[in-house]
Amino acid sequence: MTIGSARREMGDVRQGGPGAIPGPRTAADAYRVADDQVHKARLVVAENSEDPEDLRQLLDMLGLISANPDQPPPVSR
Repeated sequence: MTIGSARREMGDVRQGGPGAIPGPRTAADAYRVADDQVHKARLVVAENSEDPEDLRQLLDMLGLISANPDQPPPVSR
């Protein structure tokens, strides 16, 4: 079995063409986190925290909230 035949058997349909493969990331991109990613991470943490204090501590440890409301969270800086 080849990779191509396995993809066909699994129903994996990929669209080729320009832009199908993302370009290389720079060093600055490696640490950049999109607002959507921060939002999704907060939701996952909220769903898995035990109580509001646990939630606050986890968000703070992960850099998903900012101590200063005028600044973005550390992961977005």
